[in-house]
Order: sequence, then C-alpha cells, then structure tokens
Amino acid sequence: MGDVGKAMGVLISGTLVYYHCAFRNATLLSLFSDVLIVLLCSLAILGLLFRQLNISVPVDPLEWQISQDTANNIVARLANTIGAAESVLRVAATGHDKRLFVKVVICLFLLSALGRLISGVTVAYAGLCLFCLSMLCQNSQSFGNCVLKRRNGEVLEQDRHADS
Repeated sequence: MGDVGKAMGVLISGTLVYYHCAFRNATLLSLFSDVLIVLLCSLAILGLLFRQLNISVPVDPLEWQISQDTANNIVARLANTIGAAESVLRVAATGHDKRLFVKVVICLFLLSALGRLISGVTVAYAGLCLFCLSMLCQNSQSFGNCVLKRRNGEVLEQDRHADS
C-alpha cells in the first residue's frame, strides 16, 4: 500500500474514532470494546459460513505471532522516542538552554489554552488530519517532481532533435 493509501486509511480510521468519541460522547474503552465485539461476531459468522461450505481454514496461532526482532524494534523505537522527549524536557527544565526553555513554555501554554477552548479529541483529530495532509503533500510533491523531470527530459530531447 502506497503513502496515499496509508494516509487515507489513517484518515478514515481517525474520522471513525473522532465520531465515536466526540459525537457519541463515548470513551476510548467503549470504542475498543465495540471494535472487539464486531471483530468477534464477524469471525464467528465467517467460521459458520466456511463450515457450511466445507472450506477448511487453518487457524494456527503461531502464524499470528510477531518475531522477537520485530518486538525488540518496536520497544526500542518507543524507548528512544520517550527518551528523546525526556531529554528535551530535562534540558529545558534545568535552564541551560534558554531558547529551548522559552519554546517549551510557549508550546505548553498554547496547548493549555487550546485545550480550554476545544476538546482533546477535536485537537487530536485536527492533528491527525494535518498529519495525513502532510503525507499526501509529500507524496504529491515527489510525484510532481517526477512529472516535471519527465517533462523537462522530453523537452530536452525534443530540443536535441530540433537542433539536429
């Protein structure tokens, strides 16, 4: 799946989560429970359908497990992200870097003011939309550069043929 597909999948999923939490006034725990219920019922219906059609489906839980390297990579990335955030906050809190301290204070103040104006779910959804938009823009810029190079290449080849 390309970057456009990932961005659209994330945007659709985020929209569903936003609808569930903001408009239905439900919690994330409720959303998680609803998703598990739908998945369980869907799998049960598919199992009954396959049993009626005499289709054997191998269900081996060992195939669903992730490798040790993948688990280590996930935990290492999480630890690095948390460590980097902790390091920035520690440097800002000690006051050694005045500009970083001011940036952190301004960002926290703006987030606090924004949190008083709108709900956290709306802020998270807006951030998700901006993230997906940036993914789409990066993809379209790389596509645009590709098209421009191709067009420039065609123009250059046409100019060479015209000069000959």
